[in-house]
Amino acid sequence: MIKFIALDTETVRHYQKGGGDVHNQMPERKISAGDGTPCRHCLKDVPASEDMLILAHRPFETVHAYTETGPIFLCAQPCARGSDTGELPEILTNSPDYLVKGYASDERIVYGTGEVVTKGAILEKAADVFQNPDVAFIHVRSARNNCYLARIERD
Repeated sequence: MIKFIALDTETVRHYQKGGGDVHNQMPERKISAGDGTPCRHCLKDVPASEDMLILAHRPFETVHAYTETGPIFLCAQPCARGSDTGELPEILTNSPDYLVKGYASDERIVYGTGEVVTKGAILEKAADVFQNPDVAFIHVRSARNNCYLARIERD
């Protein structure tokens, strides 16, 4: 069993209150077009015509050669955190393909685990990646832009 993990509320509220991103820059405020603007906190698209934030985020606790930083979207107004469930969140249903990649407990990529899969194959791929005992968690990323979308952990 697996569960999809949204960004923690404390981090998101920091950004929503105007706190600096991983580069100490203020989040950009834009208007959402709707589809294709996945909030990493509620795990839904930011509704069309609503304010959203764009900022640099690093979904890792440590900094080293494998630490990836990239742009993410968030709802500009406080939103409810997506539940940590095994159900595919809305933000992982809007694109045809996603990158699924396993990481060890030291937050380094476990080679051979990364693969671009269709949205219908995310659950199966995650279960397969977790067969490797070296994998502590998985990231799901955009196959087109490599942007971080969500974390997957064993339940």
